[in-house]
Amino acid sequence: MPSKQALVRRPGPRLAEGLVTHIERRPVDTALALRQWEAYVQALRDHGWHTTEVGPADACPDAVFVEDSMVVFRNVALLARPGADARRAEVPAARAAVEALGCPVGEIRAPGTLDGGDVLKVGDTVYVGRGGRTNAEGVRQLRAAFEPLGARVVAVPVSRVLHLKSAVTALPDGTVVGHPPLVDDPAAFPRFLPVPEEAGAHVVLLGGGKLLMSAGAPKSAELFADLGYQPVVVDISEFEKLEGCVTCLSVRLRELYA
Repeated sequence: MPSKQALVRRPGPRLAEGLVTHIERRPVDTALALRQWEAYVQALRDHGWHTTEVGPADACPDAVFVEDSMVVFRNVALLARPGADARRAEVPAARAAVEALGCPVGEIRAPGTLDGGDVLKVGDTVYVGRGGRTNAEGVRQLRAAFEPLGARVVAVPVSRVLHLKSAVTALPDGTVVGHPPLVDDPAAFPRFLPVPEEAGAHVVLLGGGKLLMSAGAPKSAELFADLGYQPVVVDISEFEKLEGCVTCLSVRLRELYA
């Protein structure tokens, strides 16, 4: 079994109706979005990732943002219970996909809510954004699921963006990166590196010092290159109109087989 697995879900026919909360709605070119999604998936494959398509949830406009459906730590997948009622129908197909990979599965139960995009893993530290989509009971259940596996769960405030990983992600050395105007509390992270663009706060670790990131952050890409990393740039402009970013479009499962 490949050591690097990624779950992805093709954009559905209602993509342009996706939820927006912190930005103004703009028209989405669905044909362009599909081409961008295909290029994103190809970038994963080109860097050694085996991709599995999660079954469609065509009634759910935001289903392409498959990361929100679960959180994986060690070899355990914790299925989300999205904070937006309209997104809960996205989860069953995601469950089927991760179970087919042989991953033990738990789930967030009512009244807890948790979106996968609110969870940032840095080594054994699991940061959870406590804000609009994830509530205190969701944080409690995540802590109960992952602390026995060796996680240190840290809740941090999120109020300026949709999800925690809309504000911050982390470099391979554990440094958290974020665009300061959108980060509630940079001091919550032991090492924080400010980046000059909003889209520069979002990186997917491809392995070998390669960072998958948006074409919308050229200054941040230059900064990362100066630090010795190799940016791998993809255009995801249509998903950014829906508060999406490079992390949202896949669930990375390197823990399962590494």
